Amino acid sequence: MASHDAARPLTGKVALVTGAGRGLGRAFAERLANLGADVAIHGMREDGPAEYGEGTTLTAVAEAVAADHGVRTVRVLGDLTKGDDIEHIIETTSRSLGAIDILVHNAGGDIAAAGGKPDPNDAVGIREQDVRAVLDRNLLSTILTCQAVARGMMERRTGRIVTIGSVAAFKGRTQGSIYAVAKAGVTHYTRCLADQLRPYDITVNCIAPGDTRTGRFMGTRAVDQARMVETGTLDRIATIDEVARVVEVFAGPLGAFVSGQVLRVDGGGQCWPG
Repeated sequence: MASHDAARPLTGKVALVTGAGRGLGRAFAERLANLGADVAIHGMREDGPAEYGEGTTLTAVAEAVAADHGVRTVRVLGDLTKGDDIEHIIETTSRSLGAIDILVHNAGGDIAAAGGKPDPNDAVGIREQDVRAVLDRNLLSTILTCQAVARGMMERRTGRIVTIGSVAAFKGRTQGSIYAVAKAGVTHYTRCLADQLRPYDITVNCIAPGDTRTGRFMGTRAVDQARMVETGTLDRIATIDEVARVVEVFAGPLGAFVSGQVLRVDGGGQCWPG
């Protein structure tokens, strides 16, 4: 039994992973479930996992994670730019699984108001509706979701919050500029929240991936096949697991005294402070 517990240190914990139907979100959910956590699988649409061929429905993803890892899961739908939806997600999770111990806020993306990437997508030309859509989807959703989950954690004086940023946050760029600005905001909000939650024994950290071979990444751009190797060089596109495994540090026992940090997972593509 002792070795089993050591292998599954999150047994008895409840995690909410947003944007968990596919890509990195699903990988974070799988990782936490493998460590023993019960997981609420959030998505904005029931058929979201099928969008880039990474699954069928959100319900099917929740069922698969439960079956594969021997944990409880619940599927929760909602728009994370709306406070009422977030409250419903938290209530559903708490009723089905228990109070939330771990939040991994993964939902986001460089997505236009009408779907797809903004076009144009530069700092001057991007349309107003797309500016609002990208800021809302990435920065506003992070603030509102973290606020709502943090309140319960503060009452219980325990918890782990992990936001998902991007290496885009740390470098000025013409293309994808509003997404970069939003992720820079996520980075700093993470630090601000970490400062406020120190007295409550709640850690708040950010994972900032570089290019990662998710279905959406691979399906929305031309990919240099030389960067698709998996060994022999760090100058490549990350596998999903290489990013997802980092959540174990921030959500598990290893990260008990780590807070307010941003960890780039990009093979050293950015080697400067920020």
